[in-house]
Amino acid sequence: MQPLADVLGLVNPPITPALVIRRAAMLANLAAMQTACDAKGVRLRPHGKMHKCSRLGKLQVAGGAIGLCCQTVGEAETYVHAGINDVLVTAPVPPWGWPRLAALARLAHVGAVLDSAVQAREASVAALAAGAVLDAYVDIDPGMGRAGVAADQAGALAQLLVDLPGLHYAGVQAYCGHHQHLLPAERVAAHAAWTDRLRGAVHDLRSAGLAPPQVTGGGTGTAAMDLAAGVYTEIQAGSYALMDVEYGDLGDLPFAPALFLAASVVSAQHASHVTCDAGHKALHPNGPAQRVVVPAGSGYRPMGDEHGAIIPPGGAVEGGIVWLQPGHVDPTVALHDAFFVADEDGALERWAIDARRSSL
Repeated sequence: MQPLADVLGLVNPPITPALVIRRAAMLANLAAMQTACDAKGVRLRPHGKMHKCSRLGKLQVAGGAIGLCCQTVGEAETYVHAGINDVLVTAPVPPWGWPRLAALARLAHVGAVLDSAVQAREASVAALAAGAVLDAYVDIDPGMGRAGVAADQAGALAQLLVDLPGLHYAGVQAYCGHHQHLLPAERVAAHAAWTDRLRGAVHDLRSAGLAPPQVTGGGTGTAAMDLAAGVYTEIQAGSYALMDVEYGDLGDLPFAPALFLAASVVSAQHASHVTCDAGHKALHPNGPAQRVVVPAGSGYRPMGDEHGAIIPPGGAVEGGIVWLQPGHVDPTVALHDAFFVADEDGALERWAIDARRSSL
C-alpha cells in the first residue's frame, strides 16, 4: 500500500465531516482475522455493532465468516433483510424484541443470548407464536457485571433452554469486553485467569450432559489469545476491520488503521489553531482523544457540537481538508449515515450505515 498521507491527499469527499474507509487496509484486516480463525478451525462471527453497515457485513460473510453478531434487534433485522442469513444478538433482548426476533427466524438463522428464566420463557412463547425456532445461548458473566449468569449457574439455565419448546440450546457466550483494551501484559494475565474459569464451566456443562455446541465470545484485543487457548469455537471480534486510536495504541495487534474522518477548515483567524467542522456530533468523545493524521504532528481539541481545533495549524489553511482517526470507532460510526470507501487512487464509493438505531 502507498503511504497513508499520499492516499488521503488524493481523496476529495463530497461533504464534510465524512467517514472515509481506506479499502485496501480494510480488506487486509478482514483477511488477517479470517485467516487466523481458519488456521485454528474456529468460526468467525464479526460484530456488526461496530460498522452497522450491511455492505461491509456481506463482505465479511463472503470472505468466510459464518454470519454476524448484532447488539440490537434492529441491527439483526437490517442485516437479515440485506441478505445476511445467520445473526446472533449478543446483548440482552427487551420483552418487545422477542416477537420481532422470532418473526425474523422464519427468514434466517437467528440466535440470541439469555441470562434468566424470564427471558427464556419470553423467547419460547414468541418462537412458538411465530412457528419458528430461535438459537438460544446462555450468557455467562466474565466479571463485567453488565449481564450474564455466574459461570456456576450456567447449567440450570442451559437445561431450561433444552426443555423449552421453540428454542434450540446453541451454547454459551462469554464476552470479556473489559479485557479488550488492557495493555499487553495485563491483558495476557487477565485472559489466562478467565480462560481457566471458562474451561471449567464448559467441562461442568459437558459432565452434566449439556455440552455447549458453541462457545462464542472473544474480541479484537484478545483474538490471538482466544484462538490459542482452544476454548472458544467462535470469535466475535469487530473493531479489527477498521480499527481506532484505542486499539491501535495497544501496540500488539496486526491490524492497520482503515477508518478516518475528513473535516474542512472553516476558520483560520488564530495563529495558534485552525477550526474544522468536526465536533462532538462527528467524533464521539468516548475513549481516547481523536488523532490528527494530516497535518502530521498536530492535535485535536473539540470546540462544541460542530467544531474542533487543529493545534497547531501545521500548514492547514481555510478551505482545506484535515484528517483524523477516531478515538473509539463504534459510537463515532453511529453518528454518521454513510462511509465513503476510498481506493488508492482516491476514487470513492458510498456505503450506507444502514443498521443504525431506528424507531421503526
